[in-house]
Amino acid sequence: MANPLDTDAGSELFSSYETDLKLLQANLNQQLDQISESTGEQRKAAIRQAERALEEANELLDQMRMEKENIPSATRSKVNIRFRNYLTDMDETKRKLKSLSDDRRALFGDRYTDEPSAQDQHLEQRQQLLSGTERLERSSARLQESQRVALETEDIGRNVLGDLYQQRETIEHTRAGLLESEGYVDKSVKTLRGMARWLRIG
Repeated sequence: MANPLDTDAGSELFSSYETDLKLLQANLNQQLDQISESTGEQRKAAIRQAERALEEANELLDQMRMEKENIPSATRSKVNIRFRNYLTDMDETKRKLKSLSDDRRALFGDRYTDEPSAQDQHLEQRQQLLSGTERLERSSARLQESQRVALETEDIGRNVLGDLYQQRETIEHTRAGLLESEGYVDKSVKTLRGMARWLRIG
């Protein structure tokens, strides 16, 4: 790749951005190495630093893209080649950073595992726990419903017993009245018979 100090006429500002970008690329490469060798919170911090450096590099590339349009056509072709090379290098850096960021075992340590069998076991245990909780909730709901029905049945039973007691009182009262009426009838019959005999004698 061309030395940014070997500038052509009209490309001085582009070369200045180019120099800053090269320094930033070197820093990014060191940060990627640091990410590869670290884990946990240290790795997360290194990733954040690399992401900020990558954003700064993208801003420099945007400045270089605009500036190269002001370079005379005679020398612009060489600048375009250098610019495309920087884009390629930066795309590769992005891929490396993404790969390092996606390594969840390194980010979370022993708490994370990519082994399907272990994940399946944890998932199965969680599902069993949830299933047991749901069964317990259903059993509790059925028990509460049974208690509600029992209380309602008890209330109905008390009401029925009360009604039967009142009906018994009414029947007994009616029976007493009938017995009393029968006594009156017997007396009336005897009186009428006595009167009939008296009339026949007279």
